[in-house]
Amino acid sequence: MRKTVEIKLLPSELDNHQLLLTKLARKCGQPTAKIEEFQILRRSIDARGSRPFFTLRVEAFWGEKPEAEPAILLNFKEVHDKEPVIIVGAGPAGYFAALELIEQGLKPIIFDRGKDVQARRRDLRAIQQLGVVNPNSNYCFGEGGAGTYSDGKLYTRSHKRGSIYKALKLFVEHGAKTDILVDAHPHIGSNKLPKIVASIRETILKYGGEIHFDSKITDFIIQKKEIKGVIVNDTDAHHAKGVILATGHSARDIYELLHQKNILIEAKPFALGVRIEHSQKLIDKIQYNQSQRETELPASSYKLTCQVGGRGVFSFCMCPGGLIVPAATAPGEIVVNGMSMSRRDSAYANSGTVVAVELEDLKDFKKHGIFAGLEFQKSVEKTVFAFGDGSQKAPSQRLTDFVKGKISKDLPDTSYIPGLYSAPVHKLLPNEIYKKLRLGVIQFGKKMKGYFTKDTNVIPTESRTSSPIRIPRNRETFMHDDLTGLFPCGEGAGYAGGIISAAMDGQNVAKAVRRFYNF
Repeated sequence: MRKTVEIKLLPSELDNHQLLLTKLARKCGQPTAKIEEFQILRRSIDARGSRPFFTLRVEAFWGEKPEAEPAILLNFKEVHDKEPVIIVGAGPAGYFAALELIEQGLKPIIFDRGKDVQARRRDLRAIQQLGVVNPNSNYCFGEGGAGTYSDGKLYTRSHKRGSIYKALKLFVEHGAKTDILVDAHPHIGSNKLPKIVASIRETILKYGGEIHFDSKITDFIIQKKEIKGVIVNDTDAHHAKGVILATGHSARDIYELLHQKNILIEAKPFALGVRIEHSQKLIDKIQYNQSQRETELPASSYKLTCQVGGRGVFSFCMCPGGLIVPAATAPGEIVVNGMSMSRRDSAYANSGTVVAVELEDLKDFKKHGIFAGLEFQKSVEKTVFAFGDGSQKAPSQRLTDFVKGKISKDLPDTSYIPGLYSAPVHKLLPNEIYKKLRLGVIQFGKKMKGYFTKDTNVIPTESRTSSPIRIPRNRETFMHDDLTGLFPCGEGAGYAGGIISAAMDGQNVAKAVRRFYNF
C-alpha cells in the first residue's frame, strides 16, 4: 500500500531521517518498521508564524515499493540523417526544443550568435571588469541564454502550458540535483548551470543534432510565404522546412528583420524600472523573524506587488544571496540584472522592481510605430549610460533618498562589480516611471516592515523583464500565420517568462513542428 501525507519539520529537524520516519509512520497509522520506503514529493518553507518550518508532502510505501522511473534520455535515438529543423537561439527555449525534436525523430540544427558557455565567460569578465560590451556575447546572448547567468530560478506559474516535471527531470538527467524535483521554488545557481548547459549540448550532438556558435541570423530565405531556411553571417545559406525562432527578449535586430520582410509583429506591454539591493541579513530578519538565520534555512526571498495609478508595480526576478550584473547587449547603455550562485551565500539580496508599461503610455514615441516600446526602452538605457563616465559603472541612490528625490551623499556597499556612483536616479528615469516606483516602494515598506531603509541601493536600468514586441503565432499550430514554417518560440516571441516556461514552450513548439512535418 501507499499513502501521501503532510509532515512539518523545524529547520533543525530537516535532516533527521529517523524523526521523519517516526512522524510518517504515525501519520500513516503503521509501525515504523513496516514503512519500507518513502519519497518526498514536495518541500516548501512556511515563514508566516513566529518561527519558520518546512512542510513536506511525503509518499510512504508498505507491502510494495515504488516503481523505478526510466530516464527520459532512454527514448532518444540517432537523428543524424533525419529531416532537419533549424533553431535560432541556444537558450532554454532553443535547447529544450532541440531535445524534444530528437525524441520526436527530427534533426535539430541550432544557430546562436554568441559563444559556447565556456568561451562566453571571457566576455562576461570584459563587461564586468573593463566595461567592454560584446554585442553578440554577453549576459543575454550566448549558449544557455540569459538564464544561465541569472540564478537559474526554475519556478513558474505556467502549469497549464506543458510538463514542468519533464523539463526539471531533463535538467536532473544533465547534472542538476534531484532537489529541484521537490522544492517549491527550485533553483540551480549560475555556478552550476554552465556545466548543465554544456551537458545538454553534448546530448544534442551525441544523437546527431548540430550546434553552430558565432552564427548570427542575418536574413530569412522565403518563397511564396513559406520559409525555406536562413542566411547566417550574411553569407551562408541553410535550408529546412521549419524554423524555430527562439532568440530571447533582447534580439532587437530580429524584430527589425521581420518588420523589413513584412512579417507581422505586434507591440505588447512590458515593464521597466530599477534593481533594489538590500542586505541579505536584513531580508532574512524580516522574513524569518530571526536576528541570525538558522543554518538549515536558505537565504530568504520576497515578492511584492501593488497598484499605483492604474499600473502594476512589482518585484521581479528576486535573487536572494545574489549579485547584480551588467546586462547591456550593446555599447552605450546601462542595463542591470540579478544572479545567484547555488549556495546563495552573497551578503546581498536584490530584486528587479518595475512598473508596467502599457501601449498608451508611449505617446511620445508614437512616431516609431510598432517599435515605440523598444525605442522607449533604448532611450532610458542610453540616458542612464550618458550620465556616467562611459563605463558600466551605474548611477545609484539610497532608497530613502530616491523617494525624497535627492542625491545621496554616499552609498551602501554593493555586489555590483563595475561599481556605483551617487546620482539623481529619480531624474534619469522617465517621470511617470519614477512617480509610480516612488509610491510603490513606499507601499512595499508598509507591507514588509524594514524594507524601506536608507541602507539600500536603487540602481537603474531594469529594462529587460520582457520584450516590448510579440511575434504572433496560431494557437493550434504554433506557427506564424503570415509565414508557413516559421515557429516563434520562448521569451523573444512573447510566450514565456523564465527558464522553465521557455523550456516548456520549446517542447510544445517542437511537437508542433513534428505535426507540421507529418510524422
